[in-house]
Amino acid sequence: MQNRQALSPRRMGRKPVKQRCEMDEKTFFEYEDVKVTNTRFITGSQTYAMSNVTSVKNRVDKPSRVLPVVLFLFGLAVFFKSSFGWGVVLCAVAGLWFYLQKTTYHVMLSTSGGETSALKTHQLEYVTKVVNALNDAIVYRG
Repeated sequence: MQNRQALSPRRMGRKPVKQRCEMDEKTFFEYEDVKVTNTRFITGSQTYAMSNVTSVKNRVDKPSRVLPVVLFLFGLAVFFKSSFGWGVVLCAVAGLWFYLQKTTYHVMLSTSGGETSALKTHQLEYVTKVVNALNDAIVYRG
């Protein structure tokens, strides 16, 4: 039996060949805890296999602003009819409530098991970049 060291690629003047167990991953998007590759979509502690994803889209959830407007109108009525102080307070609370309501954007993944919200944020540009990267990964996969 021959010595294994004598037959190693380094001894023969060649570089060792790496054995590839998996296909090389190509990264399409990476920012903080979100990463999109041709094989995986990682968001926080959740990982989705791209082979199971059939389509991707974004969803917009706009908050209902009816109650802050009603409260503001009620505050105006109180302001002009009875109490200056309470009217100002009610109008200020309604304005703050209206201002703090934000539109929420979701990255929606469709799989054979249904549709799921994989990522939620208040930044439209961020969601758009993630959706585009996911679409690129699906096209790259073939």
